[in-house]
Amino acid sequence: MMNTTQNRIERIKNNGYELDFGTVFNHAFENYKKIALYGGLVIFVFFFLFSLVAFGILIAYFGSAATLEFLKPENLKPEALSLSTLLIISAVSVLIGSLLSPFTAGLIKMAYCAERDEEFHVSTMFEFFKAPYFKELFIATLLVSVVSSILSAIIDYAQIPILGFVNTLTVTLFTILMIPLIIFGKLKAIEAIETSLMIVSKQPLILLGLIIVGGVAIMVGLIGCCIGIFFTIPFMYSLYYVIYSKIIGFESEIEQEETI
Repeated sequence: MMNTTQNRIERIKNNGYELDFGTVFNHAFENYKKIALYGGLVIFVFFFLFSLVAFGILIAYFGSAATLEFLKPENLKPEALSLSTLLIISAVSVLIGSLLSPFTAGLIKMAYCAERDEEFHVSTMFEFFKAPYFKELFIATLLVSVVSSILSAIIDYAQIPILGFVNTLTVTLFTILMIPLIIFGKLKAIEAIETSLMIVSKQPLILLGLIIVGGVAIMVGLIGCCIGIFFTIPFMYSLYYVIYSKIIGFESEIEQEETI
């Protein structure tokens, strides 16, 4: 017998679902207020420490002079880099993004805990760096990132910049439920990707609108000397959580609905 989450997904596949833009946005904002400060601090500290480690590795491997020269803005422009360098940077970015995907999952779990007034700690951010979640999150993020990178390379070759933005937005849109489906729905990587594609295709315009508004809300953080963006980023993870909550729901809640 299928579990309640699978039943819910099957019903969505056959009958679709209703989603109200205003309800989701307001819910996400109320939840965000509970995690903004703590989540922002965690993201800031993590980014700072990660940058120090990455910078330290570059200096140890290439030397300080070569590293500082390479990191000059004029040397980081795509036209100033060789094809091999671009490929290496792209591959490293994809790998790092995939390895850090459990951290993203932890931020979404933080939003889940805040909704239920449960305590969340730094350890919550790293809860999914363990079996069975890490493997599925890594594989799913790696597959999506590789496909996105290949499309970006083709777009760069065609020299149509606007398509790069469209590519990024499209990938973000159709994989918006991928991570929540893995950590909450216990789906495997491939199944989570396929299910996210299917669900988003039922209501793409509303979900697209939510992503765009969420992105604009995050960019407001740049007003605060750029540091403020660390405290607006958690809004997106609150939005991911609420979208999953409204569309799929959680095992105990679905069970209660089915008994009514």
